[in-house]
Amino acid sequence: MDTNIIEYEALHLPVSERARLAHKLILSLEELSELEVEDAWFDEAERRAREIDDGLVQLIPAEEVSQKARQLLK
Repeated sequence: MDTNIIEYEALHLPVSERARLAHKLILSLEELSELEVEDAWFDEAERRAREIDDGLVQLIPAEEVSQKARQLLK
């Protein structure tokens, strides 16, 4: 099973279907042990670090993110 394909297809679902899928995925994490959750976060951190190192993602300055968040909360 190629998770990149699953991720690509999931991100192209309508918003309501993405939300339903996200909810189900989050609920499925509650079944994991604390060690499994920790391992999953470590794997995610490594994946994101690799993407940054490989130049695959565009970094956004923290101030820009904070500004956008404040605008959304108004």
